[in-house]
Amino acid sequence: MKRRIFLSAMAALTLASCGSKEQTETVDNRIPVRVATVAESEVQRTLEYSANLEANEQVFYAPTLTGTRIKKIYVEVGDHIKKGQLLVEMDASSLMQQELQFKNVELEYNRAVKLMETGSISQQNYDAAVTQYEVAKTALQTLRENTRLVAPFNGVVTGKYMEDGELYSGGAFGGASKPSIISIEQTNPMKAYVSIAENYYTEVKNGMTVELTSEVYKNRTFEGKVNIVYPTIDASSRTFKCELLFNNADEALKPGMYGTIKINVGQAKTIVIPSISVLKVQGSNDRYLFVIRDGKAVRISVKVVNRYEDKVEVEALDGKLVEGDKLVVVGQARLIDGSEVKIVEN
Repeated sequence: MKRRIFLSAMAALTLASCGSKEQTETVDNRIPVRVATVAESEVQRTLEYSANLEANEQVFYAPTLTGTRIKKIYVEVGDHIKKGQLLVEMDASSLMQQELQFKNVELEYNRAVKLMETGSISQQNYDAAVTQYEVAKTALQTLRENTRLVAPFNGVVTGKYMEDGELYSGGAFGGASKPSIISIEQTNPMKAYVSIAENYYTEVKNGMTVELTSEVYKNRTFEGKVNIVYPTIDASSRTFKCELLFNNADEALKPGMYGTIKINVGQAKTIVIPSISVLKVQGSNDRYLFVIRDGKAVRISVKVVNRYEDKVEVEALDGKLVEGDKLVVVGQARLIDGSEVKIVEN
């Protein structure tokens, strides 16, 4: 009987001891993370954009005067043209009439000049002769320009919408988007437009070198320059527009071609962090990261500005990201804003 009592007492003592131990232990609910210290780095600032290439100039070519018959079109689509080259010749009947009329007006003008020198003509009659002469001279020049259409620049013929003998009436023919007989484009240089974030406005200058790459030419880089920096900022997008020109002497680049453009704006000190620390909101392009402050995770929305292999340059959107912050690089997928964390050493 005494043996049983002793064993029961020992069991009770053991259970009491275990219960006491469980009551004194605390559960650590902090989420373990690894961190890196945020620091500024010297980086080469390169802005990257995608753009479609355009001809430097495009002209839908036709006479300004309508109701004239086409005598001869001297070029075909794909022909290369030189500045001053005759492209289209219109019927010259009106031009011949105007030349005869001008000769008569010119005779009257020369007579009025001589009479004026001797004081044998009134100022009113002299002024009338001068006016008639200038009007006839302008009309003749206009007809000459509209009878023989010459190339305004070196380029290539990109469209032909009418044929010899047709009457040009001023309408759009054969798929032309504007009234024209032919269309011509200047393809050297080529140009492209990009919209750049306003914070780079003071760094992008006319004449700066730019580079273009295309999927069509995988092992080739085309050099260009900033030609125009537009003087206004778009209030809705917070960007400014730039026109870029690219040398195209061998005509490898074509209008409508798609390319990637890089603009080097020099070196700068900026915050660059491991790319693995940046998370993306599912179903959107919004990105964020976590830093540790007072033992808790603080969520900061960011915009990725540039990429450098396994690192990214970011801009904080809704909170400060400063040098010295403890940035979560492992374990951030389990965090929400305000989570208590435990920093684990590497």
